[in-house]
Formats: sequence, structure tokens, C-alpha cells
Amino acid sequence: MESIVTLFPSFGMTFVKHQIYYKLNLKKTKIKKSKILICASFVLTVMTFTGVKAQQNEPKFGIKGGVNFSNLYTDNVDDNNVLTGFNVGLFAKLPVSNFISIQPEISYTGKGAELVYNNALVSGTAQFKLDYIEVPLLLVVNVTKNFNINAGPYAAYLISGKTTNKSSNGNYNFQDNINTDDFNRFDAGLAGGVGLDLEPVSFGVRYNYGLTKIGKDNSSSNFTSPDAKNSVLSFYAAFSF
Repeated sequence: MESIVTLFPSFGMTFVKHQIYYKLNLKKTKIKKSKILICASFVLTVMTFTGVKAQQNEPKFGIKGGVNFSNLYTDNVDDNNVLTGFNVGLFAKLPVSNFISIQPEISYTGKGAELVYNNALVSGTAQFKLDYIEVPLLLVVNVTKNFNINAGPYAAYLISGKTTNKSSNGNYNFQDNINTDDFNRFDAGLAGGVGLDLEPVSFGVRYNYGLTKIGKDNSSSNFTSPDAKNSVLSFYAAFSF
């Protein structure tokens, strides 16, 4: 049986050309569809990654609070007793990248020291309680997804300063002689610590090292350790939203 090309040369060649043209177009269409699918997949991947990255880099705000263990240190520290207080405040975590954030805070924090004295004349316990409004500015580095280290300067303003005294001799009482006016209003220093992030809850420990003297260095002050500086170890929990 003769082929269609032999019987109808003109028609046969035209049919073959159409078949070749159809197959080539079909192949081009498939290639175009594949390119479109690849491009769409790429765009979707980029959008997804960008969305996740943007979500990770969103600013966070929250509240925090905890307990302080504070002391006053001088060039010759001879007392290891600490005063227990508390801290509570607000914070913002502002991402710079996936690994680094800037964290400003403002908090009410209790500092000071407890002094135990014992001599031939009298023994007792005195507490120096200093309450500050404190503003740290921290650099937070995410070592892992849930663990970070943080450090930076802080500045604080004294809103209350008072003493309490309990002695074996009721006549030995100096607490009414020392008040807020005997302390410097401004305090500044360095803060550093570590944190554990379990969104939206986090926990941390931080140490504040004071660089300024808390007592007024003049003859009118009744505070007898003007060179003393603040030293505070804090444990806190935070909630972000």
C-alpha cells in the first residue's frame, strides 16, 4: 500500500509539515509552561522566605519583672551581705538582623545594701534602700534560636533613698539622719547578661556594674561611704507581644 505522500505528493508534504509544526509548537508550549512553573515556584519561595524573615524581624514589645540581689561596693569591700529587692518595667526589642537586636528598657528597680555590724558597744543590721528609674540600652546577640547574650550601658535616676536600722541598743539610731538628699540623683554603669527565649515568654539573668558614686562627696552628707557604687544581680521573667 502506497503512502499518502506518494499518492498525493502536495497534500502529503503539507500534512507532514503541519505535523512537524504542531509537534514543535507543542514542545515550545511545554517548555514555556515549565518556565512559568519554575518562575512561579521561585517567586513563591522568595515571597515565603521574605515573609518568614520579615516575621522574624518584627519589633517586639513587652513587660518584665524579677528579683534583685544588690550590694554597695567600695575599694575595700568587707561585707558580703546583699539586699533583696525587685524590678519591674517595659522593654522593646528592635531587630537589626536575624541575629542582632537593640533592646531599650525602662524599669523601676530597687538597689542598695544590707550591713551587719557588731562591735563592743552595739550590734545590729542596717539597710540602705535606693529606688531608681533605670533605662538600659542593650545590644542583644542571638547565639541560637532560644539563647542570647546581651550587654550595654544604663542610666538611672534616684527617686527614693532611705535607711532602716535594727540594733541591740535602742539609743543607736541613725536612720533618720540619712535620706534621699544624701545620695547622688544620677547613676550610670554597665549591664550584661544572658537570656532564654521561649516565645512569648523569656527568662534571664543580668548583672549591673555601677560606675558612678552613689554618695555625695561633701561635708553636708550624712552618708559615710561616698565612694560606694551600686552592684546588682537580677533574675527576671518577661512576656512579649
